[in-house]
Amino acid sequence: MSHGHSHAPGEDHNHSHGPSPPQQQQQAPLAGTDPAGQSLIDQDFKPVDIALGQESHIALCGPHKLERCKDCDIDYVPLNRMSRILAQNPNLRCFPPPNAVTNNLSTTVTSTKDEGNKLFKAGRHADAIKAYNTAAAICVQRPTWELQTTMRDELSAILSNRSAAYYESEDFISALADAEAVIQLKRPWSKGHFRKASALLGLYRLDEASNAMALGLAFDPQNQELGLFVKQIQKEQEKAALAKAKKAEEENVLKTA
Repeated sequence: MSHGHSHAPGEDHNHSHGPSPPQQQQQAPLAGTDPAGQSLIDQDFKPVDIALGQESHIALCGPHKLERCKDCDIDYVPLNRMSRILAQNPNLRCFPPPNAVTNNLSTTVTSTKDEGNKLFKAGRHADAIKAYNTAAAICVQRPTWELQTTMRDELSAILSNRSAAYYESEDFISALADAEAVIQLKRPWSKGHFRKASALLGLYRLDEASNAMALGLAFDPQNQELGLFVKQIQKEQEKAALAKAKKAEEENVLKTA
Protein backbone atom coordinates (compact mmCIF):
# COMPACT_ATOMS: atom_id res chain seq x y z
CA MET A 1 0.00 0.00 0.00
CA SER A 2 1.46 3.37 -1.13
CA HIS A 3 0.51 6.83 0.14
CA GLY A 4 2.04 10.23 0.68
CA HIS A 5 2.75 11.88 4.03
CA SER A 6 5.31 14.03 5.78
CA HIS A 7 8.20 12.34 7.62
CA ALA A 8 9.87 15.58 8.68
CA PRO A 9 9.22 19.28 8.23
CA GLY A 10 9.47 20.05 4.54
CA GLU A 11 9.96 16.39 3.56
CA ASP A 12 7.22 14.66 1.51
CA HIS A 13 7.60 11.44 -0.42
CA ASN A 14 5.85 8.22 -1.24
CA HIS A 15 6.81 4.72 -0.08
CA SER A 16 5.21 1.40 0.59
CA HIS A 17 4.15 0.24 4.10
CA GLY A 18 3.45 -3.28 2.98
CA PRO A 19 5.14 -6.27 4.62
CA SER A 20 8.87 -6.45 4.00
CA PRO A 21 10.33 -9.62 2.62
CA PRO A 22 11.97 -11.76 5.30
CA GLN A 23 15.71 -11.21 5.63
CA GLN A 24 17.98 -14.19 6.03
CA GLN A 25 20.23 -14.00 9.11
CA GLN A 26 23.84 -14.49 8.11
CA GLN A 27 25.92 -16.82 10.29
CA ALA A 28 29.65 -16.55 10.59
CA PRO A 29 31.29 -19.57 9.04
CA LEU A 30 32.81 -21.99 11.52
CA ALA A 31 36.57 -22.12 11.46
CA GLY A 32 37.91 -25.33 10.04
CA THR A 33 39.83 -27.75 12.25
CA ASP A 34 43.58 -27.77 11.84
CA PRO A 35 44.44 -31.38 11.01
CA ALA A 36 47.97 -31.10 12.42
CA GLY A 37 46.74 -29.57 15.69
CA GLN A 38 43.96 -32.14 16.00
CA SER A 39 46.49 -34.90 15.47
CA LEU A 40 48.60 -33.63 18.38
CA ILE A 41 45.52 -33.45 20.59
CA ASP A 42 44.54 -36.99 19.68
CA GLN A 43 48.03 -38.28 20.47
CA ASP A 44 47.99 -36.83 23.99
CA PHE A 45 44.34 -37.55 24.72
CA LYS A 46 43.80 -40.27 27.30
CA PRO A 47 40.22 -41.10 28.28
CA VAL A 48 39.74 -41.43 32.03
CA ASP A 49 37.05 -43.06 34.13
CA ILE A 50 35.60 -40.12 36.02
CA ALA A 51 32.95 -40.08 38.76
CA LEU A 52 31.10 -37.31 40.55
CA GLY A 53 31.19 -36.87 44.31
CA GLN A 54 28.25 -36.24 46.62
CA GLU A 55 28.54 -32.67 45.40
CA SER A 56 27.80 -32.93 41.70
CA HIS A 57 30.51 -30.44 40.81
CA ILE A 58 33.32 -32.52 42.36
CA ALA A 59 35.34 -34.83 40.13
CA LEU A 60 36.71 -38.16 41.42
CA CYS A 61 38.55 -41.06 39.90
CA GLY A 62 36.08 -43.68 38.75
CA PRO A 63 37.54 -46.86 40.30
CA HIS A 64 38.42 -45.51 43.78
CA LYS A 65 36.28 -42.35 44.15
CA LEU A 66 39.30 -40.22 45.18
CA GLU A 67 40.20 -36.63 44.30
CA ARG A 68 43.90 -37.52 44.21
CA CYS A 69 44.67 -41.12 43.26
CA LYS A 70 48.16 -42.54 42.80
CA ASP A 71 46.87 -45.76 41.27
CA CYS A 72 44.97 -43.87 38.57
CA ASP A 73 47.71 -41.20 38.30
CA ILE A 74 45.25 -38.29 38.52
CA ASP A 75 44.88 -35.21 40.68
CA TYR A 76 41.56 -33.38 40.59
CA VAL A 77 42.29 -31.26 43.69
CA PRO A 78 43.11 -28.00 41.80
CA LEU A 79 40.16 -28.49 39.46
CA ASN A 80 37.78 -29.19 42.34
CA ARG A 81 39.06 -26.20 44.27
CA MET A 82 38.03 -23.92 41.40
CA SER A 83 34.77 -25.82 41.02
CA ARG A 84 33.88 -25.31 44.70
CA ILE A 85 34.63 -21.58 44.45
CA LEU A 86 32.31 -21.23 41.47
CA ALA A 87 29.60 -23.34 43.13
CA GLN A 88 29.76 -21.26 46.33
CA ASN A 89 29.71 -18.00 44.39
CA PRO A 90 26.99 -18.35 41.74
CA ASN A 91 27.33 -14.69 40.75
CA LEU A 92 31.01 -15.17 39.97
CA ARG A 93 31.00 -15.75 36.23
CA CYS A 94 34.76 -15.94 35.90
CA PHE A 95 37.81 -15.82 38.12
CA PRO A 96 39.40 -12.48 39.04
CA PRO A 97 42.61 -11.37 37.31
CA PRO A 98 45.82 -12.96 38.61
CA ASN A 99 47.00 -9.77 40.29
CA ALA A 100 44.04 -9.94 42.70
CA VAL A 101 45.25 -11.12 46.09
CA THR A 102 43.08 -12.45 48.91
CA ASN A 103 43.99 -9.91 51.58
CA ASN A 104 42.25 -11.71 54.45
CA LEU A 105 44.27 -14.83 53.75
CA SER A 106 47.49 -12.81 53.57
CA THR A 107 46.71 -11.24 56.95
CA THR A 108 46.05 -14.65 58.50
CA VAL A 109 49.26 -16.13 57.09
CA THR A 110 51.35 -13.21 58.30
CA SER A 111 49.85 -13.12 61.80
CA THR A 112 50.27 -16.89 62.23
CA LYS A 113 53.88 -16.74 61.06
CA ASP A 114 54.56 -13.79 63.38
CA GLU A 115 53.16 -15.81 66.28
CA GLY A 116 55.63 -18.56 65.40
CA ASN A 117 58.44 -16.00 65.37
CA LYS A 118 57.51 -14.83 68.89
CA LEU A 119 57.50 -18.42 70.15
CA PHE A 120 60.86 -19.04 68.48
CA LYS A 121 62.44 -16.01 70.15
CA ALA A 122 61.04 -17.20 73.48
CA GLY A 123 62.84 -20.51 73.03
CA ARG A 124 59.58 -22.46 72.56
CA HIS A 125 60.73 -24.13 69.38
CA ALA A 126 58.23 -27.00 69.37
CA ASP A 127 55.33 -24.54 69.67
CA ALA A 128 56.92 -22.34 67.00
CA ILE A 129 57.02 -25.32 64.63
CA LYS A 130 53.29 -25.88 65.20
CA ALA A 131 52.56 -22.25 64.36
CA TYR A 132 54.66 -22.48 61.20
CA ASN A 133 52.82 -25.68 60.25
CA THR A 134 49.52 -23.82 60.51
CA ALA A 135 50.81 -20.84 58.55
CA ALA A 136 52.06 -23.12 55.76
CA ALA A 137 48.76 -25.01 55.61
CA ILE A 138 46.85 -21.72 55.25
CA CYS A 139 49.30 -20.36 52.71
CA VAL A 140 48.86 -23.23 50.23
CA GLN A 141 45.09 -22.69 50.20
CA ARG A 142 45.46 -19.63 47.99
CA PRO A 143 43.03 -19.61 45.04
CA THR A 144 44.51 -21.05 41.88
CA TRP A 145 43.97 -17.85 39.91
CA GLU A 146 46.39 -15.84 42.05
CA LEU A 147 49.97 -15.31 40.96
CA GLN A 148 52.17 -18.11 42.24
CA THR A 149 54.81 -15.60 43.34
CA THR A 150 52.59 -14.55 46.26
CA MET A 151 52.37 -18.05 47.69
CA ARG A 152 56.02 -18.76 46.87
CA ASP A 153 57.25 -15.73 48.81
CA GLU A 154 55.05 -16.49 51.81
CA LEU A 155 55.79 -20.21 51.91
CA SER A 156 59.55 -19.83 51.49
CA ALA A 157 59.70 -17.45 54.48
CA ILE A 158 57.60 -19.81 56.61
CA LEU A 159 59.69 -22.88 55.74
CA SER A 160 62.92 -20.97 56.32
CA ASN A 161 61.78 -20.06 59.82
CA ARG A 162 60.58 -23.60 60.48
CA SER A 163 63.97 -24.92 59.36
CA ALA A 164 65.60 -22.69 61.97
CA ALA A 165 63.20 -24.00 64.64
CA TYR A 166 63.99 -27.60 63.69
CA TYR A 167 67.71 -26.78 63.87
CA GLU A 168 67.35 -25.39 67.37
CA SER A 169 65.43 -28.54 68.30
CA GLU A 170 68.38 -30.56 66.92
CA ASP A 171 66.12 -32.19 64.32
CA PHE A 172 68.68 -31.60 61.61
CA ILE A 173 67.04 -33.92 59.06
CA SER A 174 63.79 -31.94 59.15
CA ALA A 175 65.77 -28.69 59.09
CA LEU A 176 67.54 -29.88 55.97
CA ALA A 177 64.27 -30.94 54.29
CA ASP A 178 62.73 -27.50 54.87
CA ALA A 179 65.89 -25.78 53.63
CA GLU A 180 65.82 -27.84 50.44
CA ALA A 181 62.18 -26.86 49.93
CA VAL A 182 63.06 -23.19 50.36
CA ILE A 183 65.76 -23.50 47.70
CA GLN A 184 63.28 -25.14 45.35
CA LEU A 185 60.86 -22.25 45.86
CA LYS A 186 63.41 -19.39 45.71
CA ARG A 187 66.78 -20.60 44.53
CA PRO A 188 68.44 -17.14 44.37
CA TRP A 189 67.47 -16.38 48.00
CA SER A 190 70.64 -16.83 50.05
CA LYS A 191 68.66 -17.58 53.23
CA GLY A 192 67.69 -21.00 51.90
CA HIS A 193 71.33 -21.91 51.29
CA PHE A 194 72.24 -20.65 54.75
CA ARG A 195 69.56 -22.88 56.30
CA LYS A 196 70.81 -25.84 54.29
CA ALA A 197 74.40 -25.28 55.35
CA SER A 198 73.34 -24.96 58.99
CA ALA A 199 71.48 -28.27 58.88
CA LEU A 200 74.39 -29.99 57.15
CA LEU A 201 76.75 -28.60 59.79
CA GLY A 202 74.47 -30.04 62.46
CA LEU A 203 74.75 -33.40 60.69
CA TYR A 204 78.53 -32.88 60.54
CA ARG A 205 78.50 -33.12 56.74
CA LEU A 206 81.08 -30.37 56.51
CA ASP A 207 82.03 -30.55 52.85
CA GLU A 208 78.38 -30.40 51.79
CA ALA A 209 77.81 -27.49 54.14
CA SER A 210 80.75 -25.67 52.57
CA ASN A 211 79.35 -26.29 49.08
CA ALA A 212 75.94 -25.00 50.14
CA MET A 213 77.50 -21.80 51.42
CA ALA A 214 79.53 -21.36 48.26
CA LEU A 215 76.31 -21.46 46.23
CA GLY A 216 74.63 -19.02 48.59
CA LEU A 217 77.53 -16.59 48.28
CA ALA A 218 77.37 -16.90 44.49
CA PHE A 219 73.87 -15.40 44.69
CA ASP A 220 74.68 -12.90 47.45
CA PRO A 221 78.45 -12.29 47.61
CA GLN A 222 78.16 -9.23 49.90
CA ASN A 223 76.20 -11.04 52.62
CA GLN A 224 78.23 -10.70 55.83
CA GLU A 225 76.23 -13.36 57.68
CA LEU A 226 77.14 -15.92 55.03
CA GLY A 227 80.78 -14.84 55.11
CA LEU A 228 81.00 -15.35 58.87
CA PHE A 229 79.31 -18.72 58.63
CA VAL A 230 81.78 -19.83 55.96
CA LYS A 231 84.59 -19.13 58.43
CA GLN A 232 82.81 -21.17 61.08
CA ILE A 233 82.53 -24.12 58.70
CA GLN A 234 86.19 -23.76 57.77
CA LYS A 235 87.18 -23.93 61.44
CA GLU A 236 85.15 -27.11 61.84
CA GLN A 237 86.82 -28.56 58.75
CA GLU A 238 90.27 -27.73 60.19
CA LYS A 239 89.36 -29.42 63.47
CA ALA A 240 88.14 -32.47 61.59
CA ALA A 241 91.34 -32.59 59.53
CA LEU A 242 93.52 -32.37 62.67
CA ALA A 243 91.49 -35.08 64.39
CA LYS A 244 91.82 -37.29 61.33
CA ALA A 245 95.56 -36.72 61.12
CA LYS A 246 95.98 -37.45 64.83
CA LYS A 247 93.99 -40.65 64.52
CA ALA A 248 96.09 -41.77 61.56
CA GLU A 249 99.28 -41.04 63.50
CA GLU A 250 98.07 -43.06 66.48
CA GLU A 251 97.20 -45.98 64.21
CA ASN A 252 100.68 -45.88 62.69
CA VAL A 253 102.25 -45.94 66.16
CA LEU A 254 100.21 -48.99 67.07
CA LYS A 255 101.25 -50.75 63.88
CA THR A 256 104.97 -50.12 64.49
CA ALA A 257 104.79 -51.05 68.20
